[in-house]
Amino acid sequence: MRVLGVDPGLTRCGVGVVEGVAGRPLTMVGVGVVRTPADAELGHRLVAIEQGIEAWLDEHRPEFVAVERVFSQHNVRTVMGTAQASAVAMLCASRRGIPVALHTPSEVKAAVTGSGRADKAQVGAMVTRLLRLDAPPKPADAADALALAICHIWRAPAQNRLQQAVAAHRTLKGRTA
Repeated sequence: MRVLGVDPGLTRCGVGVVEGVAGRPLTMVGVGVVRTPADAELGHRLVAIEQGIEAWLDEHRPEFVAVERVFSQHNVRTVMGTAQASAVAMLCASRRGIPVALHTPSEVKAAVTGSGRADKAQVGAMVTRLLRLDAPPKPADAADALALAICHIWRAPAQNRLQQAVAAHRTLKGRTA
C-alpha cells in the first residue's frame, strides 16, 4: 500500500509518501513541504498548495491519501488556514478517485509513538526509527506527514473491516425491512 500523508498548513504543508503493509517494515518513498509566502493572497496560496499536491500525486501515484483531521484550536485564523489547506488536499485526491482518510493528531501520535499526547520531537524520533532514516525529517510538518501515512497503513485494515461490517449490516437490515 502506498500512502501520501498530508499535514495541512497554509505556510508549510507537509507531504510524505510511505509504502508498506501493517506488520512489515515500511519504506519512505518521499518527503517534503509545499511552501507558500505568508504575505501572498489567500487564493494564490491555495492554488500553490494545489499545484504542489498535484505534483506529489503525479510523481508518487499513491493508492490512498491520509490527511490530518482539523481540530478546534484557540487561534481561529490558524484553524481556518489548516482547514482550507486540508480541503485542497482532499479535493486533489478525490478528483483522481483516490480514497481519502482523515486522522486526528492524537490518533496519529498514538499509532506512531504509543501515546496520543506525544510531542513533535517524539513523533519525529519514532518516524525516523520506523522508516530507518538517518535523521528526523525537517521541518516537523514533513515528519508529521510521514506519521499520517504510517498511521493510515497500520489502521486501514481494521477500518476497512469495520466499514465492510457496517455495510453488510445495512444490507441485511434492508432485506428484512
